[in-house]
Formats: sequence, C-alpha cells, structure tokens
Amino acid sequence: MKTVFTAEAVERLKQKLKNNHVDIHLLSGGTQTNLTAISAFLRPHEAAIAANTGHILVHETGAIEATGHKVISIEVNDGKLTPWNIKSALDIHTDDEHMVKPKLVYISNPTEIGSIYTKSELEQVSSFCQANNLILFIDGARLGSALCSGKNDLELPDFVRLADAFYIGGKKNGALLGEALVIIKDSLKEDFRFHMKQKGALMAKGRLLGIQFLELFKGDLYFELARHANKMAGQLSEAIRAMGYPFFIDSPSNQIFPIFPNRVIEQLEKNYAFYVWSKVDDAHSSIRLVTSWATKEEAVASFIEDLKKLTEPKNAWHN
Repeated sequence: MKTVFTAEAVERLKQKLKNNHVDIHLLSGGTQTNLTAISAFLRPHEAAIAANTGHILVHETGAIEATGHKVISIEVNDGKLTPWNIKSALDIHTDDEHMVKPKLVYISNPTEIGSIYTKSELEQVSSFCQANNLILFIDGARLGSALCSGKNDLELPDFVRLADAFYIGGKKNGALLGEALVIIKDSLKEDFRFHMKQKGALMAKGRLLGIQFLELFKGDLYFELARHANKMAGQLSEAIRAMGYPFFIDSPSNQIFPIFPNRVIEQLEKNYAFYVWSKVDDAHSSIRLVTSWATKEEAVASFIEDLKKLTEPKNAWHN
C-alpha cells in the first residue's frame, strides 16, 4: 500500500515524464533496483546483456547472477552499447536451449566511465531492441548528471518513449536514499510489487522515499543539484588539462578519469579519497574523481592547488 507522500511523489514524477500510463515504484538504492527489476522481468533461462564496464557486471557483487540470471559481457571502449554490440551477443547465443537466451539489454546513462548517450544513439539501441524482442532497461542512478551535461540532447520524456523500463536516481543526487523505477512496457508491470516484497524492497517507512522525491522534483531542485555536480567536475577537468595531463576518457558528466604519474597519485591519496581506476603503464594510472551536489568550490580549488604543487611546469605526463 502506497502512502499519501508516495502517491503524491508518483503523480509529480508522471507530470515530469508527461505520461500517466507508466507504473512508478520507489526503491532504496541502485543495486536493489537493478536486481529486483531484472529478476522480475526475466524468466529463469533468460540473460542480460551489458557492457564490460556495466555496473551490474562489475560493481554489484554478482547480485544479478545471485537471482539466477547470467550477465553477458560485451567489450566496449567507451562504456556504451550499440546495436552492433548487442547483435554480437545474439549471434553467439544460437544453440537454442543449450545456452542462455539473451533477453534484456542493460545500459546506464551516464555509463560507469562517465560517457553519456545521445538521443540518436539511444534511439538506435531502442529500435534494435524492439526489432529483436529485447527488453531495454536503463540504469539511471546518475541520470541527473547526464540530463544536465552540456553534451546532452535527451529529456526525461524521451526515456519513456525509448525504454521499456528505467529509473531516476535520487541517492546520487541529493537524497538520503531512493530510486524511482519507471516501468513503461505493460507486460513488465504485472505483480511487480510482489517482486519488491520478495526482494526486501518494500520499506515499512516507505514515506521517506516519497517525501524525498517530492522535494527533489519541487521546482528545479533535482536539476540544480546535478548541474552543480557537473560544474564542479568541469572545473576539475579544465584545470587538470591545463596542467598537461591526459584523460582515460572524455567524460561530460560528474565523473572524470585523469591519468597521473603513480607518484602523484600516492601523494594525493594522503588528503583525498578516490579510486585508482586502471593501470595505464608501469608509471601511470587513471583515477576516478566524482563530484556531487555537495562538492564545495573550495574543495575543488584545494585539490587543484595540491596537484599543481606536485606537477612539473612542463610535460606533466612524462614525469
């Protein structure tokens, strides 16, 4: 049973999506949303297709596999799937009942390495999925950042038009907890709340989720918070490039991946928390810097100043 706050939040989100025919469910976090939705949408022998960097493949402790569904990994360079990538998975799985059946395409926007889908790219993926009877599911844990990127040309209603299900992430954009799962395809809607209960996703104090989405989507707050996160990442990116450092990928979102000498990384780790993302060579690695709605300009300025002190005046990449 939905609380008054949850019901009001759902109606407000439907207004933002410009569609009254979708089902919207509020869950606590991204991993819980992914495993609950994907396991509900798939039959036992069906599998999900994801990029090799996909969150469900790499950073969810095998949560999808734990529900009995294989995740088929596709090697990509920019975190994004294309129709050609998806077709390659279909072409491999042709031995009928002796292999899992690829049924769901999982993408995230932004991707796990900060890239975003353009409207044209998403339309191509959507058309391929429709033509091949595949479910298109979009992880929107960081959707606010994608929508507020300077390179974005998608709007919230576009996701209703192009996806079978997606979610609007609250937890990574100012909420204490909460993701709003939007189910568009009618065949995926039936009994979904039974799946939520079975996976522990029905909260006794579910009104807390509703209240937060009501506040986030009161006026322009959700997008203001995302724009701030992107702005802070932009300031970091601009300063790092000016010092001569390259990047693992050109990211227009609030996640950036600069490449530093390992000696510089070791010094930065004394005062800042970040992931070492990947080894580039014996002397250099890429790191993952993530800004948020709460990142202060003073913190960004401090990081930049500390990096300058560790950087030689010229040819920073070769030091």
